[in-house]
Amino acid sequence: QKVLTAQLRDMEEKGLVSRKVYAEVPPRVEYSLTDLGKSLKPILDAMRTWGENYKAQNM
Repeated sequence: QKVLTAQLRDMEEKGLVSRKVYAEVPPRVEYSLTDLGKSLKPILDAMRTWGENYKAQNM
């Protein structure tokens, strides 16, 4: 939990995610990708494809 929170805060500072806090009990926080974060999708998709191909060739 602590590591996840630190990583989300770091991504928020870098403009990759936005954070919305709800005034509820218990407290609730929602994260969503910003346009900058969404721009990483093609890169992540390419990395996933590479990994799947690598795995298929090395089994």
